Amino acid sequence: MSSKLEGKVAIVSGSGRGIGREIALKLAADGAALVINDLDAAVAESVTQEIITAGGRATACVGNVTAPEFAARFIESALSTFGRLDIIVNNAGYTWDNVIQKMSDEQWDAIMDVHVTAPFRILRAASEYFRRAAKEEAEKGQEVFRKVVNISSVSGVMGNAGQANYSAAKSAINGLTKALAKEWGRYKINVNSVAFGLIKTRLTEATAGDDATINISGQEIKVGVNQQLMKNLETMIPMGRAGTPAEAAGAVYLFCIPESNYISGQIVICGGGRP
Repeated sequence: MSSKLEGKVAIVSGSGRGIGREIALKLAADGAALVINDLDAAVAESVTQEIITAGGRATACVGNVTAPEFAARFIESALSTFGRLDIIVNNAGYTWDNVIQKMSDEQWDAIMDVHVTAPFRILRAASEYFRRAAKEEAEKGQEVFRKVVNISSVSGVMGNAGQANYSAAKSAINGLTKALAKEWGRYKINVNSVAFGLIKTRLTEATAGDDATINISGQEIKVGVNQQLMKNLETMIPMGRAGTPAEAAGAVYLFCIPESNYISGQIVICGGGRP
């Protein structure tokens, strides 16, 4: 049985760790060539080598997705290395929470930049290639589907206290998804969102109140969730537990394979049964 993604090329932002890494490894295991992205060069190269060692194809594109020049470089990494681009997964992101009266403009702008502006720029940068490739394929009588999967959150569907910036951003990416599904349908590009519920990652497993931080462009941002709160949240999930990064990657994978060729403009919640 042939791999469903054999010959396809995928770019996955924020794929050096956590859910992004699992997405990249799953797509690579099914035959896709990958462009790996992370802020940390060592982490990006590690995942790249992991894929190559397993017999796959991969290259790294290190950098901050919010940098104005990044999007064009990300797309070019796929085209110059592998000669085509078939799958875009906009995964990079983080949270910087606060109640609205304490939320600064910096917090608001940073979260909107990484979760909305960066994906917009990446998709805009890909549009010229997508349109040209679709036209050439149509002239040859070929039917080739391409895939965009934007990562959202239940916070963007239902809202979440203390996350006005994140909820707004993840709602916006759902709007972008629906708009591009209508714009790009004629090019045979499926555009969908996966909204994650509670997934266990390094950000959620850290304990709130300790010194756990992530460094974003020199800014140390505290991360972590109170572990009692985590337990309480898990009791609200019909399946009784948080999801794993591998399970989150599985939801993304569903929108990358041929079986989803007639599905577009949809938001699927990967949340263990919790809406």
